[in-house]
Amino acid sequence: MKPTLLLLAGMLNDERVWQSVAQRLSAVCEVRIAHFATQETIAEMAQDAWQLVADLPSDRPLALAGFSMGGYVLQQMLAEPQRAVQAVALIDSSIRPETEASRANRLKTLQAIEGNFAALVEQVARWSTHPSRHGEEALMGFIKTMLLEVGPQTAASQTRAIAARGDHAALMRQLKLPTLIVCGRQDKVTPPELSQEAADQMPTAHLHWLEDTGHMSPLEQTAQLAELITSWLARLAPTDPFKGPSI
Repeated sequence: MKPTLLLLAGMLNDERVWQSVAQRLSAVCEVRIAHFATQETIAEMAQDAWQLVADLPSDRPLALAGFSMGGYVLQQMLAEPQRAVQAVALIDSSIRPETEASRANRLKTLQAIEGNFAALVEQVARWSTHPSRHGEEALMGFIKTMLLEVGPQTAASQTRAIAARGDHAALMRQLKLPTLIVCGRQDKVTPPELSQEAADQMPTAHLHWLEDTGHMSPLEQTAQLAELITSWLARLAPTDPFKGPSI
C-alpha cells in the first residue's frame, strides 16, 4: 500500500516551499501539504494538520515531514496524536525548546516585521540561502515572492506561536520511528548543531547533510532531498512510535 506523506511548511512559507519536492515523490507516496496562514498557536497548526489526514484509513501508512517551523508542528502532532504515524522527518529544524535568548530574538523579529516588511524579506531571502544561490534570479525571486505573499500578519502570528511553543524534547528522545534528519551545512536559521543535537538524542535518527546549502533545503536541493525522503519512506513498517517496529 502506497503511504501518505504529510509535508509541513515552515514560517513565512506556503505550499510552494514543498511543491517541487512533492512532484518528485508522487510515484512513491501520496503527498499532502500543510501550511499555516491563519493559526495563532503551534497547537492550532497541529490540529489543522491532523485534519488533512483525518480521512485516511487506519491501515494506511502515514509519514510526517516538517520543514523548519513545520518540525515544531510535527512534534506537537506527536504530543497530541490522533492516529498512528510510521515515520517522521525533521528538515532544517530542531527539538531544542525555546530559551529566554531565543524568545528575545523573536521579539526583535516581530519589530522588524512591523517595520519595513519588504526590506525584511530581502534580508531573509539572502540569510536563509547559501551565498552561491544569490545570483540565481529565478530561485531568489521565487522565494521573495512567496515570503511577500504570505505577508506580515501571518509572519507576526507565526513568530508569536514559535515563541510560545511547547517543549517536546523528552518525547522526541523516546521516539522509535524511522527518523530522517536533514540540514543544510550552511543553515544560519536553524544551525547544523541543532540537527546534530537532535540526531544524537533520537535513537533511530539518520542524519544527512546537504552541502553548499542554507536553510531552504526544499528549494535549494530539491532533487537530493526528494531522494533522501524516498529512501526514508522505504523503511516504513507498522510501528508503535515509542516501542519500535513490530515483529
